Amino acid sequence: MTDRAAQLSALLPKVAGDPRGMIAVARQLIAAGDRRRALELAEQVHAMTGGRGEAGVTAAEILSDGVHSWHFVIPFDRARNQAYEQALIRAIRPGCRVLEIGAGSGLLAMMAARQGAHVVTCEADPAIASAARDVVAANGFADRVTVVNKHSTALDADRDLGGRADILVSEIVSNDLLSEGVLAAHEDAVARLLVPGGVVIPPRGKIRVALARDLRNRAKRLTEASGFDLSAFNRLASPSEMIRVGMEQVALCSDPVNLFSFDFASAEPRKAERRELAISSLGGRVDGIVQWIALEMDAVGRYENRPEPGAASCWGALLWRFPQPLETLAGEAVAVGGAHERDRVRLWQQIDLSEAGC
Repeated sequence: MTDRAAQLSALLPKVAGDPRGMIAVARQLIAAGDRRRALELAEQVHAMTGGRGEAGVTAAEILSDGVHSWHFVIPFDRARNQAYEQALIRAIRPGCRVLEIGAGSGLLAMMAARQGAHVVTCEADPAIASAARDVVAANGFADRVTVVNKHSTALDADRDLGGRADILVSEIVSNDLLSEGVLAAHEDAVARLLVPGGVVIPPRGKIRVALARDLRNRAKRLTEASGFDLSAFNRLASPSEMIRVGMEQVALCSDPVNLFSFDFASAEPRKAERRELAISSLGGRVDGIVQWIALEMDAVGRYENRPEPGAASCWGALLWRFPQPLETLAGEAVAVGGAHERDRVRLWQQIDLSEAGC
């Protein structure tokens, strides 16, 4: 704790019971680098006000800062919930010990506890860990679920888990599968925190891709506005954009292809990879490449968020737009490339650099 944070802590008895005063101190604690104490104050204010009034709203702002919106979307994905719960039901045996990486709302941990497991769920963000702890208690599972406010790599198997876990479960996969650090987290946990031969849920994941047409008939690119050419600004546009699965924003223009596959049950570090391939078009305009994820929950269960009519998923797909649309014939091969750097994925249209003047 910094000297400034210590001085601010000394003010707490003076503002106790005063929501505005407590919020004022909480803001200063954040500026002084003591986020944990600021969050504790914000929680107290939120409980006092019910989130109402200026102090209540400010407390909610402090508590929600850095909490991604997907935490409020994921629990409504019934297919995802069912895939995880069925895999847990098939894996859990009486008295087994489960480690979850990424507590979130506490949903998966409670699913495991409901089957009789003793669960330790770790969560690096203190606000999320505190809320998950309250959710677990409110549902009557505090005696079977322990929420530990640590990153998984900081866990000690004996001190934090009471011994290595029999089952490792996580849902730290992102829209591109990798950017939440699932590879590094699983490699470490399998090596240090899981019994040899323990169950991992999910044990495998894939990045799938296909050629795609944007059904919205628009591009996030600038052309002319008010008589001015703004196209030079387009070099600042992100090369990819999220597509909401099931909203028919894109149509697949090829059969799906597995670009990369990952073993989440392995402790062996996975190296960065690069791949080039030719994808056969179904014909018509191709605006880019769309990627999505597929999870193998165990030998039986599967989950995939393929962007197609009628689909629904808490994860989005990603459209990597070509600089210019392609008009293709059925069966025509389109050369594309892909790479991952363990925590990031990148896709592109292959070009002949000599023809491009590079």
